[in-house]
This record gives sequence, structure tokens and C-alpha cells, in this order.
Amino acid sequence: MIFTASQIAGLLEGDVEGDPEIAVHKLSKIEEGEVGALTFLANPKYTSHIYTTKASVTIVNRGFVPEHKLTTTLIKVDDPYTSFSKLLEYYNQVKNNKVGIENPVFLSETATYGEDFYLGAFAYVGSNVKIGNNVKIYPNVYVGDNVVLDDNVVIFAGGKVYSETIIGKNCVVHSGVVIGADGFGFTPDQNGEYVKVPQTGNVILEDNVEVGAGTTIDRATLGSTILRKGVKLDNQIQIAHNVEIGEHTVIAAQTGIAGSTKIGKYCKIGGQVGIVGHITIGDNVKIQAQSGIGRNVSDNETLQGSPALSYGDFNKSYVHFKNLPKIISRIEVIEKKH
Repeated sequence: MIFTASQIAGLLEGDVEGDPEIAVHKLSKIEEGEVGALTFLANPKYTSHIYTTKASVTIVNRGFVPEHKLTTTLIKVDDPYTSFSKLLEYYNQVKNNKVGIENPVFLSETATYGEDFYLGAFAYVGSNVKIGNNVKIYPNVYVGDNVVLDDNVVIFAGGKVYSETIIGKNCVVHSGVVIGADGFGFTPDQNGEYVKVPQTGNVILEDNVEVGAGTTIDRATLGSTILRKGVKLDNQIQIAHNVEIGEHTVIAAQTGIAGSTKIGKYCKIGGQVGIVGHITIGDNVKIQAQSGIGRNVSDNETLQGSPALSYGDFNKSYVHFKNLPKIISRIEVIEKKH
């Protein structure tokens, strides 16, 4: 795909300084810019690179005034980072704008789909599936019976969506994701052997949810496992049965959330966090990486450690943790004197 500086400026509502007809066909970092590349300058510490970059076009802040001669054409915008992100999104939409049904696939006669539908080779779409407009299902995807995929859903290669799952508008499901597998429900019988508890619920992803590669989201025992609108999950996360995650919460890789836990809105959860089941975590909570959460958490708390302490208490305690060998040595010396 080839675009001119003027075309890009029109898309971003920016102003061109330089050659409006210069063309670009790829994206790059500013320090790695080459002829034909488009880049951006948002962080002031990279300013020196704008005088040496070979990129044909650079997106900058409207207030930027060069101190030396430039060889790159500028597009001036209100926020370079946001504008570049918008451009990346547009680029992805164009690149991934596949349409049509490839062969071989299985598409149930009772499934329905809207306009601009793409179904990649070796995909399976079960009975009574309802698919909206502009949905993209890549090769080797499994979509079970009675699933609902709303407008603009993308499921990348190898994704698995079990029956009765409901996925809202503009959701992205990356490769290797499994949505709707049975929750980890077993109960011991009289002999101490574990008997499976049927998992009869489903999973609901509201609008604008993104699920990273290799993540698993279990169906509810009864009712629904729910990810509210705007939730963003990293790769390799485990969400257990009947969990509910509030709007616009973000969770980093390798986190595990046990069954029936409720997490509030606008939370930020770091990587490798472990959260026990049947607790409630409030809104705007921040949990540092590798923390273990075993209790209810109030709104606006920041936690670290395992078991987790308040962030301030953890940092104060850590000063003593790392000095424990010295402290013990001093105590031993004192004890010997007495």
C-alpha cells in the first residue's frame, strides 16, 4: 500500500511541511527510518533522530520547530502518538480487510452472517450461529453452536469459541484463544474421588474487548462469565468460571483468576498475578506483578507482594527484607555478649 503525505495528513487532520506528494509504503521507528518509510516523533528524547532519519515522512507535534535542516517531510498534528496509533489501526483495517468464504470450510446451513464476511480455510461454524457485518474468521477457527458474533469481530487463526458464547461489537480474539471451555468444577464423592460438576453457563464478551493469544476464558457453571466493555487481556491469561471483569480493566500476561471473583472497573493488573476465587476487587485497583490476592480489595487500593500488602507497606517492608541477613548477624552478636 502506497500513500502520499497529503493523503496521510487528510486522514489525520494534519498539516504538511515539505513535499505533499512524497510517497511512503512502510512504517518504521524514527531511528531506523528509511526512504519510503513513515515514522513519528512523540518523545522529546528522540528529537535528535529527526535530523538524521532517512524516513520520507515524520509525524510531529504542531508546536515542533526544527533547529537544523530536515530531509524528512513533516505532518504536524495535535498529538503525534495518538495520530500514529490511529494510522496503525487504519493500516491494520486495510491489511486485514479480507472478504469471502474460502474452501474447504464447514458453514452450517442454519448459520447466518452479514455483509463483508470473511471465513478462512478449514474453519468450522456450527448450527444457529449468528454473525454480524464485517466479521473476520481466520483459518482453523472453531465456532460452536448458538454462538453470537456481533459486527466487526475478528477471530485470528486457531481460535476456539465454544457453544453459547456471545461476543460483542469490535472484539478481537487472537490466535490460540479458547473461550467457553468447561470451568474447573469437580466435587469429591463418598470415596474421595472427584466427580465433574456440569458446566452449563456461557461466556459473554461485551463490546471492544481484546483477548491476547493463548488466553483461556471458562464458561460459567450457571449463568455467565462476563468481560465488560473495553476489557483488554494480554497473552496466556486464565479466567475461571463465573468471573466478572469490569469495564476498561487491563490485565497483563500469565495472570490467573479463580472462579466467581468479581473485578471492578478501570483496574490495572500486572503480569503473573494470582487471584483466589469468590472475592471482590473494587474499581481503580492497581496490582503489581507477581502479587497474590487472597482477600477482598477496596476501591483505589494499590497492592504488591504475596500475600499482597498495600504498595506503601510493601516498599517499607522490603527495605527490611533485603537487610535480614545483616539484622540477624547483629542480633547474634548482641545475644553472644549477653
